Amino acid sequence: MMEKIFDPLRRKEVPLTPEEKVRQSFIAYLHNEGGIPFVRMSSEWPFKYNGRLYRADIIVFDRSLNPEILVECKAPSVTLDSSTIEQAVRYARVLRPRTVVVTNGETAYAFNLDPSGTNYLPTDRLF
Repeated sequence: MMEKIFDPLRRKEVPLTPEEKVRQSFIAYLHNEGGIPFVRMSSEWPFKYNGRLYRADIIVFDRSLNPEILVECKAPSVTLDSSTIEQAVRYARVLRPRTVVVTNGETAYAFNLDPSGTNYLPTDRLF
């Protein structure tokens, strides 16, 4: 029987996979360090891209309920390379958040939308 962990965003216990452990750690980080209330976050947020259904690992919404931060979580064994970053940027093209984060729990890269609204540029600040 697989170990489970409580997801405060989905309000239920979910299987504790390596990726889920990263997701739950980042949710706690956003809440505890960023002061973001759980009610402004969603995990496994469904959306369509090119007619296919995808799920964003974590979405943080602004006060107007627009996506503000998109977080793509990978298992610690997954190397964060151009393909994992491009996956998150593809999602961002649909959801249009201000910030995109890709993390495997050991490393995290953050990108902010440039003032022209066309490109995501690396940043060292999340909040």
